[in-house]
Amino acid sequence: MANETLGELLARAAGDDASGLRFLDRRERARFASWAEIETAARAVAGALRRLGLGPGERAALIFGTGEAFFHALFGVVLAGAVPVPLYPPVRLGRLEEYHHQTARMLRAASCRLVLAEPRIKRLLGETVARARPALGCRSLDELPAAPAVSSAAAPDDLALVQYSSGTTAEPKPVALSHRAIAAQVRALNDHWRGDEPRASGVSWLPLYHDMGLIGCVFTALELPGVVTLIPPELFVARPAIWLRAIGRFRASISVAPNFAYALCTDKIADRELDGVDLSAWRVALNGAEPVAPGVLRAFARRFAKWGLDARALTPVYGLSEAALAVTFSDLERPFRSACFDRLSLFAERRAAGVAAPAGEAAASAVELVSLGRPLPGFALRIAGEGGEELPAGRVGRVLVRGPSLMSGYLDQPAATAAVLRDGWLDTGDLGFVDGGELFLTGRAKDLIILRGRNHAPQEIEQAVYDVAGVRRGCVVALGVAGAADATERLLLFVERAKDAAEETVAALPAACTAAVLARTGLRPDEVRVLAPGTLPRTSSGKLRRRETLARYLAGTLDPPRPVGPLRLAGALARSAWAYARGASRETS
Repeated sequence: MANETLGELLARAAGDDASGLRFLDRRERARFASWAEIETAARAVAGALRRLGLGPGERAALIFGTGEAFFHALFGVVLAGAVPVPLYPPVRLGRLEEYHHQTARMLRAASCRLVLAEPRIKRLLGETVARARPALGCRSLDELPAAPAVSSAAAPDDLALVQYSSGTTAEPKPVALSHRAIAAQVRALNDHWRGDEPRASGVSWLPLYHDMGLIGCVFTALELPGVVTLIPPELFVARPAIWLRAIGRFRASISVAPNFAYALCTDKIADRELDGVDLSAWRVALNGAEPVAPGVLRAFARRFAKWGLDARALTPVYGLSEAALAVTFSDLERPFRSACFDRLSLFAERRAAGVAAPAGEAAASAVELVSLGRPLPGFALRIAGEGGEELPAGRVGRVLVRGPSLMSGYLDQPAATAAVLRDGWLDTGDLGFVDGGELFLTGRAKDLIILRGRNHAPQEIEQAVYDVAGVRRGCVVALGVAGAADATERLLLFVERAKDAAEETVAALPAACTAAVLARTGLRPDEVRVLAPGTLPRTSSGKLRRRETLARYLAGTLDPPRPVGPLRLAGALARSAWAYARGASRETS
């Protein structure tokens, strides 16, 4: 039922011994935990939390890696009548100060009374906890007091989960989601992709603090109920073939990833790593959370066709945290759709709505965009102009969405909520247009670069240099900044050098990047700055933060990071792997 609570979904799933979570370790050994096992452990945690003093509706932060303990904590908090707030663990020892500052701020914004963390992470959280001062402190599960197991009832409209927005163009905000909103989202997803497979299985390496990983992969499996195989994100980063091997091994029909993951697999997986792999069961390969590059999808389809991959499985989608997850889906029965549009018409003069004018593929001004599909049943979208008026098909404006899984608001932030939620419509902050009933995105409103009175999308400038030799793929930021003498913006390009780039290649990067941008967009960067790997600031999910990059540049603090020590591999998630790196759009799913 679409109005079930998370506790009710868990109780129903616990009656099916064949459903649950499968965890893969570094040796690809599988450990299966049924929903019944998870519920039993969660009830014990819930009792301990009540004994500790965590009350109904109060918030508890969860800082865990991928493993059973996360789910014992998550559902333990839910069954105690409280609200879980999943947060990302520290991934760069060289940037712990930054982590302490940001995480303490998030704990305070969500009014967390307790932090639950796995022991290895808890040892790093002392300064975070000291700054946030949650009333019940920071504890691992084995430090909770002994108490009888409990299970507390909740109402569908009660707060169920607080998840943070990506913070791509601003500070992350605590998104408040009700049980009803989450149930509506997972039911919409399952109804859309279930097809003739009521027990469709999935594989995910996505972080559990992120909506794509938690809501899109785990909660959908809970609602079926079904089985999802979980891989720690750092394992995927180090060995991307583990993802495709798991899909083949467990005959998974659904798996989700951002665009960079498809590029990483195409570039890094050797044929020998896929011996015996059969991808023919993979029916839904969702691509979201960052701009979808048509060339990446085509290359992925060609590369893995001989292992049985059906190109029709590649499914671009769109959504965001504030909608719980997904809003639009491409057609599951056809190859993804892309089209070429005239760049000069698309990105019109300052404050004017652009026009999606078709362009020939070979035209110098053509830009290829991927369709993100149509709204899921129950959802709607419209394109609004500067004055809030609805624009017709083919005009570029702000993307507004409406649907049953929208957030209740930003937790305890009425002004921020009122700025984006009006009359049931959510202003996503994204720019796009509708063509043939399908959504196309052109960028983020706050990220637009205005040069000589004309708008330009930063991602097209950034993508122009992705394949330049010596550039760390996807680790590029384009910015416009006002000149010292007048209001005319200058085009700045920040590129991270590849780790293995030769000295002479790095020395040639400014000229090579300038030529690549000029050839693709007709723009000449005023400055190209080459940075050490890992320098560019990112969100918790790994998306590049353009506005923070600019702030650090202007403050003179855009410096290379210090060595990261033993957590370096895990840190790859936030640096190159979740390289939501190319992303300007919000979380899609």
